[in-house]
Parts: sequence; structure tokens; C-alpha cells
Amino acid sequence: MCGIAGIVNTGDRHEPPSRELLTQMVRAIRHRGPDEYGMYRDRRAGLVHARLSLIDLASGQQPLANEDGTLWIVFNGEIFNYVELRSDLEALGHRFRTHSDTEVIVHAYEAWGNGCFPRFNGQWALALWDSRSHRLVLSRDRIGVRPLYVREHGGRVWFASEVKAIFADPSVPREIDPAGLDQTFTYWTSLAPTTLFKGIEELLPGSIRVYDADGSKHDVVYWRPSYPVTPPGDYPLTLDEATEALAEKLETATRLRMLRADVPVGSYLSGGLDSSLTARMGRKAKEGVFQTYSIRFQDAEYDETEFQRAMAATIDSDHQELVVTRGDIARVFPEVIRHTERPVLRTAPAPLYLLSRLVRESGIKAVLTGEGADEMLAGYDIFREAEIRQFWSREPASAARPKLFERLYPYLARSPGQAKGMALEFWRQGLDRAGEPGFSHAPRWRTTSQLKRFFSPDFRSAVESHPPADVLSDLPPEFGKWDTLARAQYLEVVTLLSGYLISSQGDRMLMANSVEGRFPFLDAEVMEFCNGLPAQYKLAGLDEKFILKRVARGLVPEKIIHRPKQPYRAPDAVSFVEKGAPAYVEEILSESALREAGIFDARAARGLYAKCQMRAGGSANDIAFSNSDNMGIVGLLSTQLVHSQFIRGDGIAPGGEILYKTLIDRVSIQQLQGTS
Repeated sequence: MCGIAGIVNTGDRHEPPSRELLTQMVRAIRHRGPDEYGMYRDRRAGLVHARLSLIDLASGQQPLANEDGTLWIVFNGEIFNYVELRSDLEALGHRFRTHSDTEVIVHAYEAWGNGCFPRFNGQWALALWDSRSHRLVLSRDRIGVRPLYVREHGGRVWFASEVKAIFADPSVPREIDPAGLDQTFTYWTSLAPTTLFKGIEELLPGSIRVYDADGSKHDVVYWRPSYPVTPPGDYPLTLDEATEALAEKLETATRLRMLRADVPVGSYLSGGLDSSLTARMGRKAKEGVFQTYSIRFQDAEYDETEFQRAMAATIDSDHQELVVTRGDIARVFPEVIRHTERPVLRTAPAPLYLLSRLVRESGIKAVLTGEGADEMLAGYDIFREAEIRQFWSREPASAARPKLFERLYPYLARSPGQAKGMALEFWRQGLDRAGEPGFSHAPRWRTTSQLKRFFSPDFRSAVESHPPADVLSDLPPEFGKWDTLARAQYLEVVTLLSGYLISSQGDRMLMANSVEGRFPFLDAEVMEFCNGLPAQYKLAGLDEKFILKRVARGLVPEKIIHRPKQPYRAPDAVSFVEKGAPAYVEEILSESALREAGIFDARAARGLYAKCQMRAGGSANDIAFSNSDNMGIVGLLSTQLVHSQFIRGDGIAPGGEILYKTLIDRVSIQQLQGTS
């Protein structure tokens, strides 16, 4: 895992990228790879790399080139099937001088061109520079586990793992894109290629972008989630056969992620089925000490200690726990937002930021997590909600059908079932649109969109003058032929998983402390297999992750397998409005700060803040705050922090000297030759 950045001139009118600017760019992302730094520079391109050494510690330095030094790469991530690919390439006559997966990418591109990327099983963001043809190739993994941002202007292209590296160039303007924030306040994330910042794009997951010497570019999408269009009865495997096949694929995926590293790999334990099964399979793949890590909460509503400890005891791991308080969340939240580089609507990333710090302090550089299981195997309430609403829509006058909602949300202290009348009216909305593409997610998007009431008149006008893209406007042609669960899964993967869970909660919180996350459920073969399963194998009635529970039998304690689904959550608004909250909260939500940013109506935002402060004064319990209040406070605060850190500032933390272990500067050589 690493950080990458660079500048490429797509014409001859610019000076070569300066060494000083490239060094500023890599300094901005040094947290992603503090072990070694590298730079390549010629008259058209400059590439920099911050390395977190996990594979081939001795000889895997970057930037790395082919044999004749004409094709250069900077790469962030892991290609887990690089051993097998190397064997194929050697059979074609390629010769290797390192044992790294990075060099395999270079030879694979030489052998297969853009066709190499679908062959990779891994998580990556990379840039390839062909110094002969003056061609830049950018690529990102299927789901977007690894981030990659791009700016184009005046015959020059900037790219980087994080926006702050692009902002290291003082010539780059910094401005909030209303479309990006409007999307965030609908889908919880901006939708690539849109970002929160004007003029900066996010490369689409599963895509390749090529810039040619004449400045032209073209994009290729090599992967999107896809589901069967054939009847469920045509699926070739019985439930027992599919269970066995899934278990085998998960074990292989986990083993690759445990063993293809030259450093120890640990595992997160949340207390749920996904992380427990992942840790069990990780333990099976590794002898000796196996380290696991868990978050505990001072607030009982969120705490899962009982299940975490039960699993740790089952696998005999060296288990470490971190107790997180509301005060901890509020204290680190500005740093969390500096790493997310975008607003969030929940505080859930903050405890994960603290946990990755514990992991790093204990000497571990990589951890397994269970991310992706809920999306691949229908584990979320949103899938069950959609099933109930579909069922209800067939008889909208039924009084019995909506009672199924009472079987959901047992983990909430403030369950919708406790306000049945209001809840049913909420779920009743849109029942007459059950056949529409966004039916499954309409309640969530409708609820989140209520946050836009806080927009200032000028900001709302800016949104309306350039309406943002709608996820439903770019659906695959076969979307309408998929079953209703597959449609919901697709929308969940391309919005919340790619843009929020794997980004703000995943990569950014791990890499903030130089820790790599590895996700067996997002293995290419596992994803394809899960997407091909019939709906009833994943969601049997309202029994979520049905087939995964069968895989877990005998591997995970029964009380974990059969416990009610409890999504990972953390205290939200209460962390910032109770007595003793950090001073920055009042400052960033002050009338003057709100008016300066110009994003929110100061009176409306201050009204919500005062309302929540009053509630916190009367109750120390988080249940005093509605879902809308929680999202409102966290969304307002995080957006204001983004503005303060990235618009007024550049988001870069002060840092020390960058010493390059790899330095190839063909510009300086040419200059010396010209004066000799």
C-alpha cells in the first residue's frame, strides 16, 4: 500500500514538472507510505511515490521501470495473483529483476496492453508513463478500494491518491463543487467522476483512462457489477454445492491476503459474522501469533464486546481492544475529515481512525476486514426493507404485510417499531412506484436529501443551475432484467460501498496511520461468484446472508451466527453538543464561519445546533437525537471542516524532509549534458 502522485504535460508548451512541486505532492501523502520515497522526472512527466513496504521489501522500490527504462509505474495497492501472472509472463519470455507485484504490472502491460487490468485480482490505483510515446495510463480496481484523483488544465494533467497532493500545487484553485455536495447529501457520497472540488475528478472504479501525446484522452470501463438475467431455477448449483464453493473461494481469497505479504497481517474483529469468519479463515492460513483488534464503546448501545471476545477466544488470537468515548470522537473528528477529504453523515470513521492507530503502534501494517460481505450477500436492512415494501406494494391496503417491519432493527434503542404509525407512513411513501429502478433506495435518498434544507439560497441556486448527475441516469442496459434484490445490490455497491464505506471508513482511516486494509469479500472471484447466486441463496425470506451463515457453521460460534444483524455505528450528534465538547465545534458552526463559507443558511444551521445542545442538556443518552438531527449535525460540521481545511487551507499537515531512496531525474541529466 502506498501513495502516488504526478504531473504530466500533454504538450510541449510547459516546463518540466519541478522537483520542488513533486516533493510537495509526495509530502502531502507521506502518511500513506512513510517507509521510502521515490521520484522519476523527464521533460514531460514527473511521478512520485510514498511506499508502505509489504511485498519484496528489499527491491520493490518505485517508480519502477521495464528493462530499457522507457515504461515507468507508480502503484498503490496489491495484485494478489501476481505470482501466477508472473509465471504466465515468464512463459512468454519476460524476465524479472525483483520479486514485487509492481514489476508484474509493468510486464503485464507490455504483454497485454489495457487487457492486463481485467486479469488482475487485487486492489489498485496506478499510473503508467510511456516515455517513448508520451502516453499516460491510469487505472483503478473494480470496486475502487484504492483512490485516484485527476485534474486537467491547460495541457497538463495532475493525478494523486488524495486531493491534498493536487492542492500542494498553489496554482490549483480550491472551490467546493455544489454538485458534489448535493450528491453527498443524497447518496452519502459524490458519484465519480464528480468530487466535492471543482475541477478535480475521481477516476471511476473499474476503469482505465489513457492520455495520448496529442492531449486526447479516452476512458474504458472494464468492469461493473453484473447479475444473472436468467431465471433462478437455471442456476446450476444446489444450495449445498454453492455453500461449499463459496467457502472454498473465501478461503482462497483470505489465504492470498494473509500470505502474500512479507510482513505480518492482523485482522479486525467487530463482533459480527463477516469479520469473525474472515478472522477464522485468516487464522487457518497462518501459524504462530495472530493479532486481532476490536473497538469497544463506552455507550452500551454500540458495544459488541461480548461477541468480539468470544471470537478472539475461539481462534486463540493476541487480541487488543480500544475503548472509544464520545469525547474521543469529537477530539479527532477534524483529523478524520482531513483524511476523508469529504463530508460524512456519521461519525463511524472516527473510531476506525483510532483503531488503525492502535494497529500501527502494535507493529502491524496490514489487516483483514469483513467489508463487502453485506453488499455481496445482502446483509443490510435496506435489502430487507425493499423486500417488505415490494411485498406490501402488491396489496397496499393490507394491514398484515407492513407488520413485517417489526422484525427489523432490534439493535436500535430508538427503533422505528417504537413509533409504528410514523414509521408505516414513512415506508408507505412510493409504494405505487415499486417497478421503478430506484425503489429500493428511495427512502434512504429521500431522508438524506432533507439535509439540503440547510443550503443557503446562493448555494441552492448554484446547485439548480448545474443539476448534478443522478445514479439512475447511468444504469447498465440489463439493469431492468435483474431481480429486485440484484438491482438494490447494484445501487448499494456503486454508491455507498465505493464512495463511503471503502473510502471514508476504509482506505482513508487505515492509511491515515499507514495501515493497509485487505478485503477477502472483495476478491474478484468471490464477487463474481456472489453476484451470480440466485436471490434466495442470499436473502431467504428476511434471513440475510443466508448462504454465508451456512459457510460459517463450525467455524464461528453459533451465538455470533444467529445474533440479530447489528451494523457498525458510533455516537453521532451527542459527541459534539454535550457539555465539554471541543471549542472548535462552536467556532466552526458560528454564524461568522457559516456566513464566510456560504454553503449553509446560518440561521437554519445555528437553529439545529441550538436544538441539539438543548436536548443534550436534558439527556446524556444518544437516543434524544433523531436520525435527521444526527445526520444534520455531523453533515454540517464535517462540511464546514472541509471548507476550513481545504478551501481556506490546502489540507496538508506540516511535515519533515523527504529523502528519496529512488531518484531518476532525466531533466537534470539533460541540463548537465547541455552545459558540459
